[in-house]
Amino acid sequence: MGIKENLNEIRKGIPEGVELACVSKFHPVEAIEEAYATGERVFAESRPQEFVAKVEVLPTDIEWHFIGNLQTNKVKMVVPHATLIHSMANERLFDEVEKCAAKIDKVQDVLIELHVAQEESKSGFTPEEAIELLSDEFIAIHPHIRICGVMGMASLTDDEAKIRAEFKAIKATFERLRDEVFDGCDYFCEVSMGMSGDYPIAIEEGATIVRIGSSIFGNRNY
Repeated sequence: MGIKENLNEIRKGIPEGVELACVSKFHPVEAIEEAYATGERVFAESRPQEFVAKVEVLPTDIEWHFIGNLQTNKVKMVVPHATLIHSMANERLFDEVEKCAAKIDKVQDVLIELHVAQEESKSGFTPEEAIELLSDEFIAIHPHIRICGVMGMASLTDDEAKIRAEFKAIKATFERLRDEVFDGCDYFCEVSMGMSGDYPIAIEEGATIVRIGSSIFGNRNY
């Protein structure tokens, strides 16, 4: 099936209230244009240079999400264009995003990345680290950052029970942060979890954003 047919099929399984972020990293501009023509407007990239190159040539009404590992020296490339940065994985990154957003008088929407999978390669904060980090003082000294929720990934495994348990842990951390840190903040509402291989489970466990790439665009063009 082509991109249009893939999207039609995926859309059937995504309920109202859950946003589809089309993961277009490693795929050409033409593939994004094809998805755009079907009505998709939210696209996600993971490499700053590729991200900026696509922003410059694609329609201006696209909502760009940045989902990859973000080095502090590349933040200045991403902040001017990103609607939402999913991968806020360390404290230095918060400081750098604050600095770059302040320079252009922007409040940057972000998600705090959680590490719940057992794989060492996954980055982000443990649930306890996230709770500890997000003090009133920390939020106050980053006025150009708006933390809108959490992002996390499950382990790469065929064990559905394990995947489900990890998504439950992400959602539970979101709820704890919402109740203990962001009480009364309507903007703290996003749970970004679930990719091509596991998004149906993520939706069942409370995802509000799913990040789907290969099921839409096919295998990556490295």
